[in-house]
Amino acid sequence: MIVVGIDVAKNKHDCFVMNSEGEVLFNSFVIQNNREGFESLYEKICSVADDFTKVKVGLEATGHYSYNILGYLLDKGLSTYVINPLHTNLYRKSLSLRKTKTDKVDARTIAAMLLSDVNLKSYSNALYHNEELKSLTRYRFDKVKERAKLRVSISRLVNILFPELEKLVPTLHITSVYELLSQFSSAKQIASVHLTKLTNLLSTSSKGHYGKDKAEEIRNAARISIGSDMPAKSLELKHTIKLIRELDSEIKEIEFHIKSIMDKLNSPILTIPGISYRMGAMIIAEIGDFDNFSSPDKILAYAGLSPSTYQSGLLISTHSRMEKRGSKYLRYALFNATKFVCNWDDTFAEYFAKKRSEGKHYNVAISHACKKLIRVIYHLEATGEAYCR
Repeated sequence: MIVVGIDVAKNKHDCFVMNSEGEVLFNSFVIQNNREGFESLYEKICSVADDFTKVKVGLEATGHYSYNILGYLLDKGLSTYVINPLHTNLYRKSLSLRKTKTDKVDARTIAAMLLSDVNLKSYSNALYHNEELKSLTRYRFDKVKERAKLRVSISRLVNILFPELEKLVPTLHITSVYELLSQFSSAKQIASVHLTKLTNLLSTSSKGHYGKDKAEEIRNAARISIGSDMPAKSLELKHTIKLIRELDSEIKEIEFHIKSIMDKLNSPILTIPGISYRMGAMIIAEIGDFDNFSSPDKILAYAGLSPSTYQSGLLISTHSRMEKRGSKYLRYALFNATKFVCNWDDTFAEYFAKKRSEGKHYNVAISHACKKLIRVIYHLEATGEAYCR
């Protein structure tokens, strides 16, 4: 067996190559983080190995810095292991009492870990390409969060410029209201606009839902409005609406790519009533390889949804809270998906109702249903079966 340890950095990578007999084949050397550097490493591996099934390459999980070399090694058909830096650090300390940490030492430590009995699992092409789905779902999460903040700003500005408007429409965040405010951003401007022009604007933007009556109602409210006439706030409102529309377009494009990937994966998670492409994709992306988890409880802990434990002497906590550690994205997706599943599926609805009847708070009851959902998802992904009610 030939093992290759790689300590990843931004501009260069330190490498170390040895065999299972402990013989150093290539002492610590540096490759640049570019195509030439990757190919020089590959040539060195090829010079000492004829069978790639007997080659193991290990590198630390260093975020985006390791992504390119990881993809290169996988494309070349090499078994690659991504190791937690904390695991590497503890292993290095176990080998020596000296506080020695350099890139060269780390590369050698990673190689030694590959030869040891440490339980490591190789990274697969499926996991590598799953990063694309994870990147998209997290990117969408951030965009949606950004849009939510802008919507709060819309409510704030309307409350200054035309506070009566909010009572005349179901919500401020609809196309017709945005179109109205992007052209006439204060009560004073709306009050002076011609009724025919206002009617046409509302009718077109609402696809016929609003007509002359709604236009008259809005204009009359604008004429007696207590809203302030502040050009600076009006300009801010127009720009905020423009930003929200741009985000809407970006989110729609992101969701299109997410759906394309999910269609290729054909995951049984989408057969569960209430789980959409968006939430299903985030759950699949954050969990990654289900084989990495020996039980649903491990996924529960990874999502930070397991109850914390506190015991000291004779004191035992009876009101444990969720740990809220691990992936916040997975925790968000599971918790929100559970709410919809409890609305759409009778089995989960009954289970949720049972927990509520026991006197549990709404969120506590949802967390119990969430545990049940994780067990269902784990089973479906392990067996490939579709969900049956």
